[in-house]
This record gives sequence, C-alpha cells and structure tokens, in this order.
Amino acid sequence: MMDTQDTNLPLNEGKLEEEKNVPEVSEVKAEETPEETTEVKTTAAAGLQTKEEVLNRLKDLSEDAENASKQELDALKQTFYKLHKAEQESAKKKFIEEGGSEESFIPEPDTDEASFKSLMAEIKEKRSVLNAELEKQKEDNLQIKLGLIEKLKALVDCPEDVNKAYNDFKKIQQEWNEVKLVPQAKVNELWKSYQVYVEKFYDIIKINNEFRDYDFKKNLEIKTKLCEAAERLANESDVVSAFHQLQKLHQEFRDTGPVAKELRDEIWARFKNASTEVNRRHQQHFESLKEMEQRNLDEKTVICEIVEAIEYGELNSFIAWETKTQEIIALQNKWKTIGFAPQKMNVKIFERFRAACDDFFKKKGDFFKKIKEDMSENLEKKKVLCEKAEALKDSTDWKETSEVLTKLQKEWKTIGPVSKKYSDAVWKRFIEACDYFFDQKNKATSSQRSVEIENMQKKKMLIEKLATLDENMEASEAGNLVRETIKEWNSIGHVPFKEKDKLYKQFHELVDKHFERLNVSATNRKLNNFKSNISNVNGQSEKGGAQSLYREREKLVRAYEAMKNEIKTYENNLGFLTSSSKKGNSLVTELNRKVEKLKSDLHLTMEKIKVIDQSIK
Repeated sequence: MMDTQDTNLPLNEGKLEEEKNVPEVSEVKAEETPEETTEVKTTAAAGLQTKEEVLNRLKDLSEDAENASKQELDALKQTFYKLHKAEQESAKKKFIEEGGSEESFIPEPDTDEASFKSLMAEIKEKRSVLNAELEKQKEDNLQIKLGLIEKLKALVDCPEDVNKAYNDFKKIQQEWNEVKLVPQAKVNELWKSYQVYVEKFYDIIKINNEFRDYDFKKNLEIKTKLCEAAERLANESDVVSAFHQLQKLHQEFRDTGPVAKELRDEIWARFKNASTEVNRRHQQHFESLKEMEQRNLDEKTVICEIVEAIEYGELNSFIAWETKTQEIIALQNKWKTIGFAPQKMNVKIFERFRAACDDFFKKKGDFFKKIKEDMSENLEKKKVLCEKAEALKDSTDWKETSEVLTKLQKEWKTIGPVSKKYSDAVWKRFIEACDYFFDQKNKATSSQRSVEIENMQKKKMLIEKLATLDENMEASEAGNLVRETIKEWNSIGHVPFKEKDKLYKQFHELVDKHFERLNVSATNRKLNNFKSNISNVNGQSEKGGAQSLYREREKLVRAYEAMKNEIKTYENNLGFLTSSSKKGNSLVTELNRKVEKLKSDLHLTMEKIKVIDQSIK
C-alpha cells in the first residue's frame, strides 16, 4: 500500500488499468464442516463422568459465556441427564431389591438438577445479551462501512486535488480494514460495492504510472507473504488450526489492494493452490474421522449382537449366571475403550447396548428370585424328611428302619438346594436323626467286629499276592490278574477302622506300580482308586458311610456342573474368535486343549457318580 509521503509523485494522463480479476474469498474458502464443531465441542462433555464435573464445566462457561458454544451446552445437558437418569435407575433397582415395588418408587429430589438449571439459565441469559450486543455491533459496522462506501463514492463522483483525494482514499481504506464483523448476509454484497468504487477511484483520479506501480509493488509484497504463509500451513500438524488460520489469510488477501495486471493471475493461482492443499488436508481429516467412527460403530454393533444372542435357556444355575455376568462386565469394559460412533448413531447404539444389558440383568434378577422361591419349597420338603427321620430314630426294627432311612436319604439327594442360611442346620437335623439310629444299631450288632478281623486278613493276603506278582508275566495276563485282585478287594467287607487307611495305602501303591508298568491309562487308575475308596467308605458304619457317600456325591455333582459351564464358556469363546476375531492360532489351540482336558475330567466325574449311585442302592 502507498505511504502518504509518496502522494506528490507526478500524475500520468493515461488511465489506470482496471483490476478486473480480484477474487472473492468465497471462491476458495472451504465449507464449514458440521462434524468439526460438534466433534470438538462434544468430546470434552462426553468425557465427563460425574454431575459435579458437568456443573464445574458449566461454572467455567458461565464465567466465559462469550465463548460458550451451543453444541457444548447441548452435550453437557445430555451428559447431565444421562447421569441423572442412571442415578434414579440405580436407586430404583436398590429400592426393588430391598422389597419395594416398582410402582411405589418415588425418586429423591436432585439438588444438582436445580444447580444445573440455574447455571444453564445464567449462561443462556449472558449469551443472549452477548449475542444481542454482537448483532448490534455488526449492524453498527454495516452502517460504518456503508458510510465509507458513500465517502468513496463522493471521491469518485467529485474528484478534487489528487493528493488530497488520494490521502482521503487511503484513510477510507484504513478505516474499512479496521471495521471487521458485519452481518453475514451482507458480506459479499458490501465487498462488491466497495471494490467497484475502489477500481473507479484508481481509474478516475488518473494516478500516474509510478504511483500505481509503487502501490502494485507493495501489494505484491504483501500478497507474496500471504502465499508463503498459506504454503507453510500445508505442513501444520493440526489441520483444523491450519484451516482456521487460512480463513484469516484469505481476509488479509482480500483486504490487500491490487497488483500489476500481468501478475494478478499468477499470484492468485499461487494463493489458491496453497489454499486448496490446506482445504484438502482438512477434508481428509474429517473423512478419516468418519471412517474411524464407522469402525467404532461396527465394533459396538458386534458387542450388542453378542449380548442380544445370549441363550437364556442354558443359564440354569448360579455358576452359569455368574460366568455370563463376568462376560457381560468384560464387554462393558471393552465398550468403554471404543471411541465415538458417528453422531447420528452414537446415542442409538449406546441405547441398544444398554437395553441388551438391562434385559440380561433383569432376567438374572428374575432367575434368582425364582431360585429363592424354589429354595423355600426345598426347605419345607427337607423339614418333612427331618420329621420322618426323627420319628424313626428310636426304632429297634433294625432291618426295616434301615431300609426306610436309606430311602429317605436317597429322597433327600433328589431335593434341590436350600438357602445357605438354613442348609447346614437342616442337614444337621436330618443327619443327627439318622446317625442316632445307626449308632444304636451298631451297638446292637457288635458281633460284626470278628467279621472285620477276618476281612482284614483276606485283604492282607491280596496285598501279599500283588507284592509277589511275577514281573516277567505276560502283560495281558498280569493286567487281568491285577484287575481280578482289585475286584476281589472291593468285594471284601469292612476291616477294623484303625487298619483301614494303612491297608488301603499299601494295596493301591502296589496297584499303581503294576498299572504304570503295564501302561494302564491314568483315568482308569483314578477310577479304580476311587472305587476302592468308595468300598472303604461303604465299609464304615451304615450311618457314617451313607453320610460320607451323600456328601461326596453332592460335591461331585457340583464339580460336574461347574465343568459343563466352563466347557460351554470356552466353546462360546472359540466360536467368537473364529467368526469375529483375528487372534493367533496359538490362542485357539490352547482353548481346544483346555476343552479336551475338561471333557476327560467330566467323563471321569460322571463315572465316579455312577459308582456312588451303585453303592447306595
């Protein structure tokens, strides 16, 4: 631009060439990207975890209402009421769990909500005042610029002394550049009117060529620097910041006067190319953001489908429900690590996931409620059995009463579990009645001791037989002999209690030694050992043996159900890895190995249960 001391240059009679190709900013300015504002403003709000954090943010915004955006305020409002609703749902759930009905639940007044509304109203009022002031300022600026156009028009229509006119013109230009914001709808129209009279001024006052060239030269220097600044923005790491900086450069480029006609296209092309690169990177940034949000949506959709696909018919035990609950919690934790989905789907996919989780925990609550009801019925059934056993405990009809009590014990095991609060007490009541009868029976049948001594001698002979077994005997013959010895051992009745463990240990050490030599499977050895254990337990007093067998059977049944559920969990995970994951083959192989081991243990456990059932028939 021309300094005032240069206005005394001689005039040239020739007319200044018109600057016809002055570009408007709208030709290269990138359209505002709606996702940008929403993404930037809502990210901070979405990261808040408590209502206190929301209120603190609102207090900050209240202090700086001028920079508070509607998008962020909307996001804060949405976050607050989600937290508010979650608190109410939690209180409602607790109320129902404590025995209250859903219809009678009345939420407690939320003092935070009053604070929230107060802050929102305060910010709204401040923003309203600020917006009104801003709009008034824009209107005032519009009138100022219209007045400057009128002054410029007067210079064009009634040119006086050239030096004075040029000084006035430069003053008008300076004032024009100092006035910034005007109503958006008037920007282009205002600029076009201004530019028309600027061009006419240069034409009408007939600035001499030196004066014009000097002005063109200064303008070229300014626009060259603006081009260089725009080109540097292509390397700016923050593409959003680069985009906003570019808008300011466009405003400066537009406010700078014309350059020589032969350089106009060149300088404009350079600036436009630099602008295009910044705009391209800005657009790519948001396209990349959209792709990432779509991937997040896909991941969240898969999680929703997993929860929605739960087979509730298979969840029929405490262990099954607890195992599945841990899976749901793991999915909820995974969900928290996934970023935002596209804005139009972000709330919908969350609502879908929350609905699926709510449905799961509601069904879990219904299941446990039904279990409690069943446990109450089971308790009543077991109390009836206690009464029957107590009515028989003083009987001296040893045979018939033994059979009746044995049947009651078998019936006991068919009844499902009772609450842990009562299980020990009711079991103790039942078993004490049974124990009392069998104690009396044992006292009346002490002649059995001589039989036990005889059985002990028989078992010692079998131990000696295995100890002297010829190791050179053919494998199949030796195996048959060992198995026949085990069968004979199991057929022998009780031995004196003090000798039972010692004889059992000696016998099974020899059996294991021969089986290892004959390469008999570990599963068969375990089962054979278990049969021997059961035989020894069965050899105790009838009351003690039956009690131990029932307890052992209940323990095996619980272990059996736990292994079934564990196998189901592993198989579900294998299916998920196969269809939805790119995990390595090593993980799949390890899971398959665990499943096979569990199936083998499951089979062995079932065989043990069958052994017990055969022993207590």
